[in-house]
Amino acid sequence: MRQLFIILFACLALPCVHAAQLQLELPSGTRSWSSAELRAHPQARNLQVLSDVAYKRDMDFLAVPIAALLDGVAPGDHLQVLALDGFAAELPAAALLAHQGAQAWLAVEDPSKPWAPLAPGKPSAGPFYLVWVNPEAGQIGPEQWPFQIARIRVLAPVAERFPALLPAANAPAKVQAGFVQFQKNCLACHRLNGAGDSHFGPDLNIPHSPTEYLAGDYLRQYIRNPQSLRKWPQAKMPGFSADVLSRGELDQLLAYLRHMAGRKVGG
Repeated sequence: MRQLFIILFACLALPCVHAAQLQLELPSGTRSWSSAELRAHPQARNLQVLSDVAYKRDMDFLAVPIAALLDGVAPGDHLQVLALDGFAAELPAAALLAHQGAQAWLAVEDPSKPWAPLAPGKPSAGPFYLVWVNPEAGQIGPEQWPFQIARIRVLAPVAERFPALLPAANAPAKVQAGFVQFQKNCLACHRLNGAGDSHFGPDLNIPHSPTEYLAGDYLRQYIRNPQSLRKWPQAKMPGFSADVLSRGELDQLLAYLRHMAGRKVGG
């Protein structure tokens, strides 16, 4: 009892700091890395990230090349990065394994010196944050910068896991291209037809597609700047500028959503 009392007293006097755990589920097996182990990794180094997506400014992190952690992963594999808040980013392994062009790094927060909060009253981007160097070289979008990461796993591609997301086989090329845009920009937060692993945002087809209740250019406006249509300080959806989602790519995404409004599955 006395020993337990001493431990509790120490935690009250000086806040107890616990190393976070990152779980990897890979072809070579499952393993957990603590934040302390990752910060001591032989390839860890101080990294400057210009125009960081989460913090919207230049940031310095201690980071490990994500490729150094992906034992047994091949360029043709598909990975999912799961966050503590239910965000689920789908990423091709080839992008994460690249040593040239856009390069992916895992930034590791020091539990004793947490990063700044993302906003007042919100947590930091830790304990683990996927950041990129030269993201423009790989057309890396903001949804491919997941933070507060808890797990990374190898899975079958989205089209195999969730056939309810697939457009009709004879759908126009614009709709097929829109499905690609949906996977890149929307699936990390939203489900469609009940399909997807994210628990972050609402379903985009059940019970109604936004193409059914946002007339004219309002859906386009909402995607570009959600707060311009619905002023809500607690809203989580970011705006997608033309630098992130070009007009042509947005047209493709809207074509896919309109097409899928006629292919509802479930309820």
